[in-house]
Amino acid sequence: MIATAPPDPIASPRRRGRPARPEADVRHAVLQATLDLLLAQGYEATTIEAVAAHAGVAKKTVYRHAGNRDELVGLAVREWTDGFAPQLQRDARHAEDVLPLLHDILQAVCAQALSAQAVRVFRLLTTDFPGKDALLRAYLDNGIGRGRALLADWLARQQQRGLLRAGDPERMARLVLSMAVAEPLRERAIGVVAEDASVDAHLRDCLQLMEPMLQAA
Repeated sequence: MIATAPPDPIASPRRRGRPARPEADVRHAVLQATLDLLLAQGYEATTIEAVAAHAGVAKKTVYRHAGNRDELVGLAVREWTDGFAPQLQRDARHAEDVLPLLHDILQAVCAQALSAQAVRVFRLLTTDFPGKDALLRAYLDNGIGRGRALLADWLARQQQRGLLRAGDPERMARLVLSMAVAEPLRERAIGVVAEDASVDAHLRDCLQLMEPMLQAA
């Protein structure tokens, strides 16, 4: 009688842990938690520990993205400008393409700068609270300042291509954004119009007014 080897024991299945979250999702969750806490509890309560708990991540995970609260708040504001930055990588091919392309850019800017969360931050900055100076710096540097710089760079590229009237692109960017974005933001902050009101008609009026000043000579 031929002896047969005993069958191999069936290996127990390996337990699989929770799948890792994509890094971009983790970063977004951390930055959203930062703004949520900032608006709900104030600047001083928006600590690294509180953000980690609110985002459901470890404190060391938050530190991977920012070294301190000021950097964290700056990155949270910067995420708004990250939202429209890709739109400013497109260049016009012909002079008649400049205004339609600028309209698309301003729509993308408004989608971020006039979001309910952005309006609440702007409204908060009109009040006095502990930590206002730090939040204001983050808002100016990563929001308004970066937005102006991105648009100024786009305007300068169109000028170099001979598609836009010559002039100081930084000054032009400041004036364009003041007209197209600042006024709708103020209206929403003080409650003159609903936060979700359309800006299409406003942008068309702005571009119609700006067209003679922007056309290449």
